[in-house]
Amino acid sequence: MPDFQYEQRLISRGYTKIAGVDEAGRGPLAGPVSAAAVILPAGFVCPFLNDSKKLSKKRRELLYTEITSNPEVAWAVAMVAPEEIDVINILRATHKAMGLALDALKPAADVALIDGLAVKGLSLPHEALVKGDSLSLSIAAASVIAKVTRDRFMETIDIEFPVYGFAKHQGYGTRAHIEALKTYGPCRHHRRSFQPVSQFSIPSTGRI
Repeated sequence: MPDFQYEQRLISRGYTKIAGVDEAGRGPLAGPVSAAAVILPAGFVCPFLNDSKKLSKKRRELLYTEITSNPEVAWAVAMVAPEEIDVINILRATHKAMGLALDALKPAADVALIDGLAVKGLSLPHEALVKGDSLSLSIAAASVIAKVTRDRFMETIDIEFPVYGFAKHQGYGTRAHIEALKTYGPCRHHRRSFQPVSQFSIPSTGRI
């Protein structure tokens, strides 16, 4: 389970406001990529908090509410849309979302713990942790917020475009999603630069 040891190491080096940063939605064929930044207070306790991928939807929703409703927690979330992903690529879009989330934090962080590899161009120093969402409590909190925020967005666009089943698969390339792409072509929420989306033609009807 994630804990506070990495945060404590940074505290021992003189940092006081440590943000955990994580993303959600790098792999799907549709929808934005999201990233969250979270500063947890000293002594924060949340027994079930873990990498969002290891949690049920119900547990993620409960943890999201617990984290975001805590007045001592500073958090921010940002998303980069599919059309920008297609222009700058998914890696740069992910890094942009992380930077936007960090820049939106109030109070601002003075250092960040990032899930994965180092990120170029961030506005503050950071330490990268591979599988950080399973190691750092702050990154785990960010993973939950990023995931829930994105899932809720996909549920919203599912209402407008029900033929794709976005609420069920969140834009990932499931068999049902691929079949819908074959039948209806991509909608404006699809990532046209991703395979196999680019193989399918844009539908002639203006609705999709």
